[in-house]
Amino acid sequence: MNQLKIFISAYACEPGLGSEIGVGWHWVLEMSKYFELWVLTRESNCHTIEPWIAEHPEYSGIHFLYYDWPQWARFWKKGLRGVRTYYNLWQMCTNGIVKRTMQENDIRIFHHLTYGNVLWKVSSYGQKQFFVWGPVGGLESIPTEYSRHYDRKSQLIEKVRRIVTSMAVWNRGFRKRCKQANLILCKTGITRDLIPQKQADKALLFTDVAADISCASGLDKKAEQDVTEFITVGHLDAWRGFDLIIEALPEVITQNSKIHLTIVGNGPDKTRLERLVKKYALESFVTLAGKVSMNIYRDLMRNADVVVNAALKEGAVTVSFDSMAMGKPLICLDTTGYTRYFTNDYAILIPRKGRTEVIQHLEEAMLRMTQTEEQERLGRKAQEVSERFSWENHGKEIRNAILKAYTS
Repeated sequence: MNQLKIFISAYACEPGLGSEIGVGWHWVLEMSKYFELWVLTRESNCHTIEPWIAEHPEYSGIHFLYYDWPQWARFWKKGLRGVRTYYNLWQMCTNGIVKRTMQENDIRIFHHLTYGNVLWKVSSYGQKQFFVWGPVGGLESIPTEYSRHYDRKSQLIEKVRRIVTSMAVWNRGFRKRCKQANLILCKTGITRDLIPQKQADKALLFTDVAADISCASGLDKKAEQDVTEFITVGHLDAWRGFDLIIEALPEVITQNSKIHLTIVGNGPDKTRLERLVKKYALESFVTLAGKVSMNIYRDLMRNADVVVNAALKEGAVTVSFDSMAMGKPLICLDTTGYTRYFTNDYAILIPRKGRTEVIQHLEEAMLRMTQTEEQERLGRKAQEVSERFSWENHGKEIRNAILKAYTS
């Protein structure tokens, strides 16, 4: 029987990486098991995708298409700098590719996969077809109670974001996409609740990440050590809550000084975090490891006892699911999105309330996790449930959601 054809716009899609790029890649691999796919991504991803496909011929049926501006025309874009502008231009420039490919191959379904921000552009041709949108988010904001502790630039960014998100319901592009979409996959309850009432029945709460159970393959038993190793991972943005963890540490250390925190990642908030570490004299308790390779990341995760994700909105989701797969307890703030896959049976969920209260809860959670028996109990239960939330099972959920929407 012929497979249903789907065109996927996946700006971020590359093997062997995490975050949004890893999301795009995993979704494509899982969807290819059930659909015939045409995947449009950046030309800069070709150098890793093609060798990977050559080594994994079982995925050779995926039709990859590539596009980028010439290097000389995008000199101003470097890393995440200028990403929003370039992304929106890329969407406009690739609209012709979407139209031509869908028409020539009789493709009826268009899936906009990455980036999943409801306020960012989508192919004008694609969204007029049977349109699957998401998973999307981007309507979450950080309360002033938290952002007033940020540096001036980050405070301004959050102030602008609060204004933009509060006006989203009047955003013409957002409303148009909601109207044209046949299926809206929402990362968080906050996003789903802001979908216009007339389109609410098309919106599903649907996380973009799953547990990569291959993380646990060949996992060596961690060597016994006196110090409890905590790890937190992500791009160093102010809203990711690394400052909350640092400010929780002094009280934790007064009760148990045999702890250590590794912060993995790089970004604009690094200087402020370094100042906080120095302010509280935590130099011997905190290591800012910077951005590391995937292999080093895996080693650091294996060596850790506990994973902490204090992001104030949907962030560091990949590492949270990695913690599950690797049998590490997770301490996290409840963001109304991916956290619905975690319970207090194998994680510690902290409500996002007042800043002082959140820091106090982090202190209590970290102290609790210095108890070896608690670590092992929660970690064991986390790994037991990881199979239920694996990429393979998530792929079936993706298939079922699309087929139900398309055939109804």
